[in-house]
Amino acid sequence: MKTNHLNVVIAGGGSTYTPGIVQAMISSRDRFPFSSLTLYDIDEARNDDMFEIIRYMLKKEALSKEVALYQTTDAQEAFTGADFIFSQLRVGGMKMRELDEKIPMKHGLVGQETCGLGGFSYGLRSIKGLLEIVSYVNQYAPDAWLLNYTNPETLVSEAVRRAFPEVKMLNACDMTISIEETIAANYGYDRKNWVPMYYGLNHFGWYTSIYDKSVDRDVLPEILERLEQERLHVADFNAGDDTWQEAWDMMRLMTKNFPGYLPNNYLEYYLYPNRTIEHTNPNYTRANIVMDGREKNTKEMARKVREQEEGEILDFNFGEHGQYIMDMAASILNDNHDRFMLIVPNKGAIPNLRDDAMVEVPAYVGRTGAEPISLRFAINDFHKGLMEAQNAAEKLLVDAYFEHSYQKALQAFTLNQTVYSADPAKQILDDFIKANGDYWPELN
Repeated sequence: MKTNHLNVVIAGGGSTYTPGIVQAMISSRDRFPFSSLTLYDIDEARNDDMFEIIRYMLKKEALSKEVALYQTTDAQEAFTGADFIFSQLRVGGMKMRELDEKIPMKHGLVGQETCGLGGFSYGLRSIKGLLEIVSYVNQYAPDAWLLNYTNPETLVSEAVRRAFPEVKMLNACDMTISIEETIAANYGYDRKNWVPMYYGLNHFGWYTSIYDKSVDRDVLPEILERLEQERLHVADFNAGDDTWQEAWDMMRLMTKNFPGYLPNNYLEYYLYPNRTIEHTNPNYTRANIVMDGREKNTKEMARKVREQEEGEILDFNFGEHGQYIMDMAASILNDNHDRFMLIVPNKGAIPNLRDDAMVEVPAYVGRTGAEPISLRFAINDFHKGLMEAQNAAEKLLVDAYFEHSYQKALQAFTLNQTVYSADPAKQILDDFIKANGDYWPELN
């Protein structure tokens, strides 16, 4: 494995999250010495905007001569010779995300990009897009490591597990890091001292302990106590987005009604779908917020760079999003065996859950990939029951993708934990088939 002059590709290079990843790469060059960066995206205009922003960043950091920067819409050009690929696809873009969120709400169900039936719609698109990326990696860069941020993580990782079981790939989500960063910022902890224990599916899990090395004890009980008494406030990286304040308030409710564990905030969509619908404007969802906020801001940054405006141009704060994937890459490269939350085949990590479930648990990462921990205890029936039903729904949806089965898709939609009846499940499935068109496989 190469350890110097690394060639890095960002698949989905036009994403508004790309600057955060690149900033983390720049600050980590001492342990991740990259000399080439390629932005790959099928949306040429978005990719070109991001190319201008990243070129400005490299120039500002005096790295223009040390790092070769490329942009392309050609897969062979992008992936040939790559050492690391960071994948952050959004197949269908924000317009399809808007439909993912709004179509279920027309039928009285949760509208969300990764959870519920909107997440299943997005999942079928993402499976198709990510499997294409993995096939390119197999063809043009078979020795490269693929680090995936593409959502919905459980669905896409299950599909890749079936189609490309030997690929060198890590599947990760930064939501647990966002939860930890928010709690630490609110309550005066340093997350770098934490060794958390967590289990679940992606966006569907619970913390059972958080050992703090600085005080030599589990601080989760005191965090839960403080959460009961003190409201969590939005951290800097989510500032200005009121929907996150609602999410932290719902987390507080979940810990009150189901004490003893700290839940992933996305569980609100499964445990309290009625409340989330009541607090969501069906005509102006998260997709609209992002389009009117982060998307427009990125476009404006690209304009300022092109027109060589004076003053501070860059305006982004993504918390640990970029640093998290960068730390994983560095841990592989340097064989550090650092610990991360990853989506992996269960294989006994959760002893009383099916072995082929794709679960999110702590894992140590080194040159040979992920080494998941074993919980060494059986999870409780409440969590197990929720996970088994949702996992079955997700597996049925992946079946539907590979088998082109309408019946399997309907079963998956009906079993999804946000759905109360097969009637809206079928109506929404039919609506999504029309809305997604060629983004989805044909279902017969």
